[in-house]
Amino acid sequence: MGFNGFDLAYSVGAVALAPLWMRKARSGWDERLGHVPRLPAMGAKRLMVHGVSMGEQGALRELIPMVLETGAEVVVSASTDTGIEQARKLYGQMRRVFIVRYPLDFSWSVRRFLDATAPDAVALCELEVWPNFIAECTRRGVPVAVINGRLSAKSFRGYSRLRPLLRPTFARLALAGVHDASSAERFCAMGVQQKRVTVTDTMKWDTARINDDVEGADDFAAAMGIDRSRLLVVAGSTSEGEERLLHQACPPGVQLLCAPRKPERFAAAAADLPGCTRRSGAQQWPPGGGGAALGSSKQRFLLDTLGELRKAYALADVVVVGRSFGLPGAQKGGSDPIESVALGKATIIGPSYENFTTVVNTLVAADGLAVASAGELRVVLGGLLNDAAQRAAMARRGRACVREHQGATRRQAALLLAMLNAPK
Repeated sequence: MGFNGFDLAYSVGAVALAPLWMRKARSGWDERLGHVPRLPAMGAKRLMVHGVSMGEQGALRELIPMVLETGAEVVVSASTDTGIEQARKLYGQMRRVFIVRYPLDFSWSVRRFLDATAPDAVALCELEVWPNFIAECTRRGVPVAVINGRLSAKSFRGYSRLRPLLRPTFARLALAGVHDASSAERFCAMGVQQKRVTVTDTMKWDTARINDDVEGADDFAAAMGIDRSRLLVVAGSTSEGEERLLHQACPPGVQLLCAPRKPERFAAAAADLPGCTRRSGAQQWPPGGGGAALGSSKQRFLLDTLGELRKAYALADVVVVGRSFGLPGAQKGGSDPIESVALGKATIIGPSYENFTTVVNTLVAADGLAVASAGELRVVLGGLLNDAAQRAAMARRGRACVREHQGATRRQAALLLAMLNAPK
């Protein structure tokens, strides 16, 4: 119940890494230490569902209503500011939903948090297996599951180095609903009992909204000054160096809009898109500069707001998914390509897509997604832009693939509800 080895390791790590984590402003420190409002007892079963940030919260979008339909209460937790914001946007108006910030994994923070939220069961989206949290849940008789679980080869190598320390934590999991057979093997290797692991596919297929139009897209285009009569490439979730790569890869006369994944990169991204128009105020950046080299100041656009990428995707002729080109200093592992594919857009992703291996490989096998390296991007992008029939065929195959693989959320919900309602 007191200070333990993990607490000591976290404390030492926090001090050693202070120069790094103090650079970024973070709010909610009181909540991160477990000081969340005590939730009222309403007499219903209570499931806590945790998604770290915006992407994980989006993956839970279909699951939360399924749980609420059974009469249960849901505590939705997130770690990041953007995750909290997304949770409030998605679930803030739903009855019997409480939104809280997930605590740091110090034992005292975890105890305060669980005292206040009092869940009957816990579901952790994707991974997020923290030793003190899971140990305290086990001590209280609260079963913990991983849902939409994925453990890439790269992540597994990292976890394997700590396997003697982490194996008891994984062994405490009541169940794991995972993307594919490879993830299932890795979860078992980390200590989860094989009978508790179920391959369910990924819930991200179910969050895809297959639409031809997106509300607000026309107004977005008009505000940005996008010419609807000309070809447009939209690059989503871009990372360091990818804006410059795309700027250079786009054929002359083609419009390019980039949406960096991290807000703190907006200024750097603008510098790599000469003469770009920024969404925040729709001003040219730098003011009055850079556009002439492209023949027009309305050929490069920067989406430097949050929550509007779907509108931009709806306008695209080709979408490029960022964080995937493996450039020096850039984030790697890829981003989710399903949203643009579901919108009927020919989509390209780079070769570094470890975070979405199952999804990408499935779409590529169906010829519904193209993979191109940084060196190949100009040719692949140019080929799609020059062939409307090829773009349309890729889009049709991609959408068919998305429809075929939907259903994972309902399978995960069934597993969770059985765990929640199991006799203690």
